[in-house]
Amino acid sequence: MANGNELIIKKVRKGGDHGHHGGAWKVAYADFVTAMMAFFLLLWLLNATTEAQKAGIADYFSPASLSKTNSGAGQILGGTSISLDGSKASDQTTGGVLLALPSTADPSEMGEGYRETDPAEVEAARTEDEEVDEKDFEKLQAEREEEEFARAERELREAIENVPALAQLAESLIIDHTPEGLRIQIVDQEKLSMFPLGSSAMYDHTKTLLGHVSTVIQSLPNRLSVSGHTDALPYAADKSYTNWELSSDRANASRRALLDSGFPAGRIARVVGLAETEPLIAEDPADPRNRRISIVILREGGATPASEKARREQETENLGAALERAFSPAAGGDQAEP
Repeated sequence: MANGNELIIKKVRKGGDHGHHGGAWKVAYADFVTAMMAFFLLLWLLNATTEAQKAGIADYFSPASLSKTNSGAGQILGGTSISLDGSKASDQTTGGVLLALPSTADPSEMGEGYRETDPAEVEAARTEDEEVDEKDFEKLQAEREEEEFARAERELREAIENVPALAQLAESLIIDHTPEGLRIQIVDQEKLSMFPLGSSAMYDHTKTLLGHVSTVIQSLPNRLSVSGHTDALPYAADKSYTNWELSSDRANASRRALLDSGFPAGRIARVVGLAETEPLIAEDPADPRNRRISIVILREGGATPASEKARREQETENLGAALERAFSPAAGGDQAEP
């Protein structure tokens, strides 16, 4: 029973007895959204980047490429986007790693000063460099050959001068330079022949001279061309045996003499008989000096296009002269030396 001095307070709870749930679900939802955004970002990167860019991204996340900075400018793209220029990379960043990724930007969006490298220009530049190198090599090779030819010429002349028995043959030796190489010619003199009349059996002094030539040129790596020449007088001993056969037999006899002196057989490129088609004294086809053996030390690189053109022009001129002589009245006696 309550009297007038007592105060009674009664607490009433609404909605029953339920606990407070709080905001924990928001944290879980935020984690889920973040994970989904990262997942879709990964899908976009896989689709928008090249293989080289993927490799760059993978290398960036390797332990050796970790960045210590939290600045966006020091991260994977350095403050720029994959396809377009973005914000400038911060020059205050420390400890970051900058990767040079291949650009996928449209050339029209790269600015006025941008120009793509033309593959044709790169190939042309490379070809030009190779041509320059090849020209330098050919120049050095030609200079080296000229030095070797000059040495061979000097040694050959000294060998002739130092042998008394060959002193009279000094005038029979003609050495000059041609587009094909160094040419050594052994020519007949008025009273001193290299071969008997109408024969390919050479005299002993001719064998000795060829032996000295062989000794000198063996030190060179070049190959040889041996050719026989006659004058324009007809060979009257046998109608079936002409200056062509005689010049060929004399060239082959010279080849055998070189081999007997130790010259390697594999270095003889050709042996030909040219009869009277290439006279040494063109104004006098009957001159004894037109009868000769010509030995050419061939250049390793071959004749140049200009020298080859000059050679062909000379051959055409010689052929024209030979045809003119063929249709002119024959000169000479019954037994003229070819």
